[in-house]
Formats: sequence, C-alpha cells, structure tokens
Amino acid sequence: MIEQHPLDLKSLRHFAALVEHQGFIRAGEAIGLSQPALSRSIQTLEHRLGCALIVRGGKGVELTPQGQLVLEHAKRLLAGSTAMRNALRQFNDLEDGELLIGAGPFPAADLLPRVLGQFNKLYPGVRVRLDIQHWDALRRQLLAEELEVFVADIRELEGDPLLQVEPLQQEPSVLFCRPGHPLCGEHNLTPEQLAQYPLASFRLPGVIKQLLHRTLPREEPMISLECDNLDVLKRLVMHCDALSIASRSTLEQELTDGRLALLDWPILMPGTSFGLVTRVQRPLSPAAIAFIEMLKSAAKLY
Repeated sequence: MIEQHPLDLKSLRHFAALVEHQGFIRAGEAIGLSQPALSRSIQTLEHRLGCALIVRGGKGVELTPQGQLVLEHAKRLLAGSTAMRNALRQFNDLEDGELLIGAGPFPAADLLPRVLGQFNKLYPGVRVRLDIQHWDALRRQLLAEELEVFVADIRELEGDPLLQVEPLQQEPSVLFCRPGHPLCGEHNLTPEQLAQYPLASFRLPGVIKQLLHRTLPREEPMISLECDNLDVLKRLVMHCDALSIASRSTLEQELTDGRLALLDWPILMPGTSFGLVTRVQRPLSPAAIAFIEMLKSAAKLY
C-alpha cells in the first residue's frame, strides 16, 4: 500500500538516472551521488510507493511493471519541472526568453518595425516572433495562447468579454493607384468612374465594408483583390489598374519615390483604427510589458 508521503522530485530524478545509466555506479557518478546513497534513495522511493521498481539480481537495471509505469510518469514530471524553471527564468528577466506578438497589415507596415527595432536594441537576448494576420485570425491565436499580445484593427473586437482592448491610433484613409493610371491627375472623379476599376484591399471588418460601399458604391464583389500583406498589396497596385486604400503614413515612401500616386477623391474614406489587444486577466511577461510600453510611446509620436 502506498504511504501518504509527498514524493519529491529528487528521488524521481535518481530513479530516472538509474534507468538511463543502467547501473548504480554509473548513475551515481553522473549525478554526483555515492552508490550507497543512490541505493537508499531508490529504496525509500519504493517504500513510499509500496512496490518494487527494479528486479534485484538481474543484469543491468530491469524494471518491474510498476517501475515502468513510475518511470513514464517520472519523465513527465521532471520535464514539467524543467519547463517551469525555464519559464520562470524567462519571466523574471529580459536577458533571454521569447515574445510572441501579432499584427494586422497596417501596424505591421510602419509602427511595429520601428518599435521592434528599438526593442531588439535594448533586449537582444529576447527572441521575437511576429505573426502578420487578419484580426480574426489573431484573436484565435491569442485565445489559443499562441500569442501574448497583438496590434490590429479593433472595430470588431471592442466589447469582446475575453479581450482587453486599448485603442492606439486612428487615421483616415486615402485612395491610391499606380502612376500613369487612367484616373491619375483627373479631377472631380465620380463613383461611376472609380467603379470601372477593381478595388484591392486587405480583408475588411463588416462595419468598414458598409462604410466603404457608401463611399465607393459598386457591384459585388466589393473587393476584387484581397491581401493582408500591405507591402504585397502596394506592389500589386503598382503593376495593374486596381485602386486601393491605406493610411497616408503607410504610403509616404512610395509617394515620395513616385511609385504610387493619390487620386483626387476628397470624400473621407474609412480609416484605420488599430489598438492593443491582450487576454483579460492574463499576466504578461516582462518582455511583453516592455514591448507594450515602447509601443504606446511610439504611437503617441506617430
């Protein structure tokens, strides 16, 4: 019968070492323990469990059926203990660890690279993984704990009881095309003229689709070319007659270089409204806290 004594990981570690090294002498040398001390540790473990774990008198280390069962559980417990210590070490300092973040296409095009560049300079030991996705995919990843935080359009996320949402920036959008487009340089454009050309865009929240449809009325499908990577979207527009929308700040370089052009369309377009999203009542790692502080500071200067 198993005695009601708490098992300590040390005795399980001794048992796992005995099996790994197939002998008391080799195992004791590997873990820095004398053969008698290791033997006593195994006997104590067997006494507490109320069963024999190894077959005495055989060659090497032969496990009993109970010993095989205990070994399987011991490996899981020891691996979990190691993982916990690693997680705590990463949580308690910023010399190493991992930061898992996500971003929608607009913040990923300009704000995030600048913030992550600063973060890397200050904390070069922290590994950063950035996933660029549609806001809905980022939400699923966050709830599955595949991300710790993300920055994206928040208009479909505000009010979600599982999320902590903090607005960061709002900026109106402009209508752009390639230089030399048939509508480039035209004034007093009409919706009918614009409707002759395909519209390229990232995936839009439902409320934005409705606003855009009132601004640029056209037959379905509203979006002819859809892509969540803004750099790819801009290059796509450079090579065809599609029109697209974006915040002006994300187009500055291409407009300056003459690779894209703005259309004379003074009607206010649905703009960007992105924010910071985390899980409700989920503690954040020091890396995530430091990243968020940098992000908020950068957004104020944007």
